[in-house]
Amino acid sequence: MIIGACTLKLTIFESNSLKDKRHVIKGIIGKLQSRFNISIAEIDLNDSWQSSVLGFACVTNDTHHANQIISNVMNFIDGDSRVEIVNYNIEIL
Repeated sequence: MIIGACTLKLTIFESNSLKDKRHVIKGIIGKLQSRFNISIAEIDLNDSWQSSVLGFACVTNDTHHANQIISNVMNFIDGDSRVEIVNYNIEIL
């Protein structure tokens, strides 16, 4: 069993309140869960209205497949004009 895990620090543009931030983050999380079948949650900076840290993981039987899923998720998030990836950390276990 191979576990691919990633944490992403995001900057959220045009967010003027926690309500705006949560609207953006929940939308991204919902799309990612349904499209890529990953486990994902906001794991840090819950009270900051322009920053967020997301953590996600996938379970597979192939290291290449885990890398591919993580890469696809990051490309999807990077394509969203509402957020920018500031930092990330990938672990394959």
